[in-house]
Amino acid sequence: MTSRSKWDITIDGEECISEDRNSPDRIDRQTILELLDNDSLTTHFQPIFSAKDGSVYGYEALTRIRENKNDINISELFKVAILTDTISSLDVKCRGNAISLGSLLGINHKGSYLFINVCPEALMDPAHSVGITDELADKYGISKEKIVLEITEESAIHNYKLFNEAVDYYKKRDYKIAIDDFGAGYGGLKMLSVIEPDFVKIDRHFISNIDKATVKFNLVDSIASACHRIGIKVIAEGIEREEELKIVINMGIDLLQGYYLYKPSPILNGDKAEISIFHSKKASCCSTSAEQCFIGDIADRVAPILPSAHLLAAFSRFIKNSELRSLPVVEDERLVGMLHRHRFLENNVLGKYGYGMHLNAKKCISNIMEQPSLMVEANVTLEEVAQRIQSRKSEFLYDDICVTKNGKYYGIVPVHMLLDAITERSLILARNANPLTGLPGNDSIQREINKRLLQNIHCDVCYIDIDNFKPYNDTYGFEKGDMVIKTLACIIKESVRPSDFDFSFVGHIGGDDFIVITPPKISIPVCEKIISSFESNLPILHGMEDYNRGYYVSKNRKNEEETFRLLSLSIGIVSTEVYKIKSYAQLASIATEVKKAAKMQSALNGTSSIARDRRLMG
Repeated sequence: MTSRSKWDITIDGEECISEDRNSPDRIDRQTILELLDNDSLTTHFQPIFSAKDGSVYGYEALTRIRENKNDINISELFKVAILTDTISSLDVKCRGNAISLGSLLGINHKGSYLFINVCPEALMDPAHSVGITDELADKYGISKEKIVLEITEESAIHNYKLFNEAVDYYKKRDYKIAIDDFGAGYGGLKMLSVIEPDFVKIDRHFISNIDKATVKFNLVDSIASACHRIGIKVIAEGIEREEELKIVINMGIDLLQGYYLYKPSPILNGDKAEISIFHSKKASCCSTSAEQCFIGDIADRVAPILPSAHLLAAFSRFIKNSELRSLPVVEDERLVGMLHRHRFLENNVLGKYGYGMHLNAKKCISNIMEQPSLMVEANVTLEEVAQRIQSRKSEFLYDDICVTKNGKYYGIVPVHMLLDAITERSLILARNANPLTGLPGNDSIQREINKRLLQNIHCDVCYIDIDNFKPYNDTYGFEKGDMVIKTLACIIKESVRPSDFDFSFVGHIGGDDFIVITPPKISIPVCEKIISSFESNLPILHGMEDYNRGYYVSKNRKNEEETFRLLSLSIGIVSTEVYKIKSYAQLASIATEVKKAAKMQSALNGTSSIARDRRLMG
């Protein structure tokens, strides 16, 4: 399905996309006035669905032209209206159509929200009628609380002061505010912190092909997490493919909109969207192995308490469950505070002179809760959480850890449970280490790669192999062969800069095969350094006589004498920047191809070689 413009147009009820010929110079002030005078504008409604159950949450009102004989592009129509001082009349007309038609179709009986696009430029127009939206809402019986005014991020930035004033004006009258096309402008984060809208609609650019673009996935994931933490609902618009829908649902995004779910229509569609099949059966960050790697894997889903509940409700929970150490305070899935057993009982129930219960019994939880001393996302590693604990003040050192997923409450983890998990993991890693080099072995390598794939972190995976190692072993002996393996292991570890160790990983697959995981930008320099250091050790590994000769003689696999060149390395690099790799098995399959290419290149040139995934070389 092709991508749709925000302002698609209709001719006799049929959807169509305007072509390049629809340029602004085809539209003038007279065109706009004729459209208004002839009542040529109407409204279609596109449903916005709840990601939880597929029910209709609201409808976005989209302007359409009844008979668009001149192929007028509505996006350009609004641009020209701004330039010709007709924006106020056009904006009010579209707003009036949305409210009147929405009411006529029964939106006020459905309990759904009505999303209306508002031009900030219209608000600063001297001709703009203050209070026109109030009049329309009252006239057509639509509650102001059910009207959501969408203002595009890009437009708002150009008129930031006005945007601020407009938001305050409408918020005081109980309207909801949405930032539309979030990410298309340049001041999004500032806007979130200052305006605190009720909704954020992520620009369709970031939703399109999100299943194939790791950068888009991470950006949307970060936006959603930030919004959820400050109580903003997130809408993914422009969903046009099944794969995009699945990604945004399992990312925890609240609301869904797009042609894949339902196209704009002159009626109010009331059917549910069939989305239950797209929910993951297991909503956790667990890796495929039995070993716990992420804090979300060990989080306990303690039932939260509302901030509006009274102290007695929390007191009852603690008394009934002697093992309950803390209570998360959650509102609309957002973690807003914590109650820690000992401090809660000591400060609020007992009190300084023993009158705490008498003085505080009628207090709401919101008046006595504490801010979380540590809040982390579910896909943060155990080791990283342990490091963050050390930065807490001593009085909060043993407080339970609050865990969120995409900014929403996920669970809590007692500190002792975290320490037990880290200890267990350390024992597993120790058992899995290669006995010759002490480097992590196959199980650890697979877990490390799976972790990065699950977290959608860009990385390069470098597979390192020693060329003609078997004949070397046969000629120089196994003790010398072990020396080669140990030497290469040390070189690999030393070639990864200390500053990159938090991200990089070094493992020993077995025999003469090693693996290095690095950020994409440093993989080639790291591999070049490994080769250079390894080749500088060749006089020691071969002896000066063979090194000066440049070859040695040994028996091949057919037990025939053959001349072999000195040891060299073949390195194949697979990058997750090429496209979205979904599994360790897929990565291993690609690695086989790339390593084969590196081996062929090495045999052809008679030297060490590096081959990066050929898909990057197109």
